[in-house]
Amino acid sequence: MQKRWLLKETPSADEVASLSKAINVNPFLSRILIQRGISSFEEAKKFFRPSLTDLHDPFLMNGMDAAVERLNLAIHSNQKILIYGDYDVDGTTAVALVASYLTTFYPHCKIYIPDREGEGYGVSRQGVQWAIDNDYKLIVALDCGIKAMEMVHYANQHSVDFIICDHHVPDEKIPDAVAVLDPKRKDCNYPFKELSGCGLGFKFMQAYARLYRDESELHLYLDLVAVSIASDIVPITDENRTLAYFGLKKLNENPVPGLKALKEISGRRSLLDISGVVFTIGPRINASGRVAHADAAVSLLMAKTDDEAYVLAESINVKNEVRKQFDTDITDEAILMIESNDGLKNAKSTVLFKDTWHKGVIGIVASRCIERYYRPTIILTASNNKITGSARSVHGFNLYNAISDCAELLDKFGGHMYAAGLTMNPENLIPFQKKFEEIVAASITSEMLCPVIHVDLEIDFDAITQKFVNVLVQMAPFGPENQRPVFVSNNVIAFRYLSLVKEKHIRFIAKQGHGAKTFNCIGFNMEEFYDSIQNQKPFRMAYTIEENEYNGKTSIQFVIKDIKFEEE
Repeated sequence: MQKRWLLKETPSADEVASLSKAINVNPFLSRILIQRGISSFEEAKKFFRPSLTDLHDPFLMNGMDAAVERLNLAIHSNQKILIYGDYDVDGTTAVALVASYLTTFYPHCKIYIPDREGEGYGVSRQGVQWAIDNDYKLIVALDCGIKAMEMVHYANQHSVDFIICDHHVPDEKIPDAVAVLDPKRKDCNYPFKELSGCGLGFKFMQAYARLYRDESELHLYLDLVAVSIASDIVPITDENRTLAYFGLKKLNENPVPGLKALKEISGRRSLLDISGVVFTIGPRINASGRVAHADAAVSLLMAKTDDEAYVLAESINVKNEVRKQFDTDITDEAILMIESNDGLKNAKSTVLFKDTWHKGVIGIVASRCIERYYRPTIILTASNNKITGSARSVHGFNLYNAISDCAELLDKFGGHMYAAGLTMNPENLIPFQKKFEEIVAASITSEMLCPVIHVDLEIDFDAITQKFVNVLVQMAPFGPENQRPVFVSNNVIAFRYLSLVKEKHIRFIAKQGHGAKTFNCIGFNMEEFYDSIQNQKPFRMAYTIEENEYNGKTSIQFVIKDIKFEEE
């Protein structure tokens, strides 16, 4: 699949020179930093040396005073508190953090995670009714609730109060809760809008601790916050960067027993970064809510001992293997559907339905299909006499708007530009497929249908030194809005040791033109380039730079993002 390379805007020479002098780095590194909004010594210091004192005052958030006051009233009145959260990684880590912290000094708390199949996303009537029937007076909703108007009203009628901690975009009206903590509220002036759900739970507990306990107690749970930030794909900037930095440090040095067990059971030996969490820890936590009930994930994350955690982690790992098999089987079926139908194969969108597909993995399948076909994709299945599904988009295309244009065919939908969920009656499936394809075909551009690689700068191998790499490493944690820098070098050849690993990954030592410097390179799933590289054709290479540790030795390695041969 051809990819577009987009070179980021080049800062002015004066800006680059000024920052280089201020922090004593070379101009290439200054350019990268300025592209990320860092243009002064103070900004660079805060970026490279995060501190927990950088965290914003939680009381700047609209509703925080009322939330802390109501929580304190519940504790002093011995009221039962229900800690309610979503079934994905962000929701389960949020519930685990808040419940773990509160139960260290207040016993009358219980968790509630809705069942994905029976209750669906958000605050369910079943959950509220359970709270009413069991005499709970306060529900703390985490990573959900911002659209739960009806359920909050129902709870109010039965003398059950709500505190909502949600980071999703609210409607014009918000629920009539005691407090609604959501930085995305139009009337909220909190300086950072992109907290994860677990991060928002952390801020709530931070505010409570600031008035009534010791804030440092919460540092025990920063690893849970880091897992949520990584798994929920929120920007690694501002407060999230600080929380992720210290959360990853704790995850690698002294994690809570549940995360320690998940790391061990995954076989991961190296230090975990954001990407490592996304591919090892996150899927295992998610698997619980995808193929069974997410209560198991919360129990694991709240485990008190290593032995207890390891038993629970083994059970979740089994569920993850089941999830992976569902994922593989359904993806294979989806691809076969497309390949065997010329209409689907040549369409500008993908909308597929099969009533036996597992609801818990269809979002993953949508992403897998995009990896292969790169176009807006919706995967649908049957649930409770309805058709429900998950949608994913491509760079630059507003998926939410396209689905909104089909609103008359839908029972409900929600989401944002790149991901959404939707539900419809079965008789609307074919009309929806037809209309969605028409809308996408009329508005998507050829550029949007081509994957994009955002390139930070072009560079020669001679400029890449160990000192240069040492600074790059300190730019971590990498993730959305602070991605690992991508470089492009021209006139590259495979100098030595070209090999094809597992018939799909290429590995070689590269050099540039007549230069003397060589670097180890690996390109995952790039077997299509093997023959041309073997013929010693010079090429342009887009890549990231990483440190690779092997047999106790650390070396510089290029991870290839794409290759273009000189004639292209």
